[in-house]
Amino acid sequence: MSTSPARYSRSIDWVTVLIYLLMVGVGWLNVYAASYSPDAPANPLSSLGFQELMAFNWFKQILWIGTAVVLIVVLLVIDSKAYDTFAFVLYGGMILLLIVTPFIARPIAGSRSWLELGPVRLQPAEFAKFITALAVSRYMAGINLRQQNFRDQLVLAGLTLLPPLLIIAANETGQALVFGAFLLAYFREGMSPLILLILAAAGAILILALLVPKLWLVGAFTLILAIAFGFNSKLWRHHLPLSLSVWAVVIGMVFGVDFFFNNVLQAHQRKRIEILINPSADPLGVGWNVTQSKIAIGSGGFAGKGFLQGTQTKFDFVPEQSTDFIFCTVGEEWGWAGTMVTIILFMTLLGRIIYVAERQKSVFGRTYGYCVASIIFFHFCVNIGMTIGLAPVVGIPLPFFSYGGSSLWSFTTLLFILLAIDAYRKQDLERY
Repeated sequence: MSTSPARYSRSIDWVTVLIYLLMVGVGWLNVYAASYSPDAPANPLSSLGFQELMAFNWFKQILWIGTAVVLIVVLLVIDSKAYDTFAFVLYGGMILLLIVTPFIARPIAGSRSWLELGPVRLQPAEFAKFITALAVSRYMAGINLRQQNFRDQLVLAGLTLLPPLLIIAANETGQALVFGAFLLAYFREGMSPLILLILAAAGAILILALLVPKLWLVGAFTLILAIAFGFNSKLWRHHLPLSLSVWAVVIGMVFGVDFFFNNVLQAHQRKRIEILINPSADPLGVGWNVTQSKIAIGSGGFAGKGFLQGTQTKFDFVPEQSTDFIFCTVGEEWGWAGTMVTIILFMTLLGRIIYVAERQKSVFGRTYGYCVASIIFFHFCVNIGMTIGLAPVVGIPLPFFSYGGSSLWSFTTLLFILLAIDAYRKQDLERY
């Protein structure tokens, strides 16, 4: 039985929609500020032609926002069961597109990850995130991750790792890192905490291997293991082979970091890690972006310099200020107060997404909801982290704030598929 539009509209989570609209609106204001020029006409919409307006990011972002509204309507009209039914079909098409992209895309900023359709440029890696979220949610709806079935875990790992591997092949490492966020959703569905612990420990060892002399690190770990054996004799009898295997793996990781760093990573990637470890190593080269970003944010003080008054923005000290470094504009023009409002907006959105995910009756809906929260949380943390020097610069946009059609469309689709799934859930509850 069909449901009236009025009844369906009541089923939509309008709180989340309101937060989305607020974030997109505030994001546009900051894109406008980042691309504003005092020499521009006072009323460019009436004094400039369409082609002239297309030179401004703020105008193009208006067009992207308008098309995003149309996209929202389409996403909410489609029966939510279609997202479950066609998840694997979309995944297969996305994999083919990712395979083809490096061969047909022209190089832009060192990567072949952008497709050009006339005047429009789209990045398939952005859309791969929500399609992968649909596919893994569809697969997890048919398994029980708590049973620790090795075959199921292997398939799930394949579904998760294939897209980022293809994205790395297009030389877009930053977007590939986002797929690690799916682990948070898997943990919610029953994945062993031991896996997260092992991955966290491995990450800590790799970071320490870059910061601490290798022999010191090996000596410290060996000493800890020896002390553990000294205080617990059962380790000798029951866990000696396993402990020695772990020791060997750790030693291999410590000394393997140099090979990975020098032979696998590209030169610009090595530089970014070096700058993260030692910000003063190349302040006028690779470290320029982060240095100017921190100056811009710090110069805003408590209340900021005021809308359109940012000097770092006006004189283009921070490259990519409309996209990857949009948070600098927030900090410079709106100050500490503005950055806190931005952070609160993101925390509110993430909290609402988790609330919506938890009230789903299906594993598919709940898992997808946690995938949405995990992806947005990763982007939020890494983007802000790299603008203040706590994370390497990897080209991660700030959701709903950064300029760009691919970014806005992908995050809009990611979020409103969840709202469509939730709306139909509430619709079914009202019916019965």
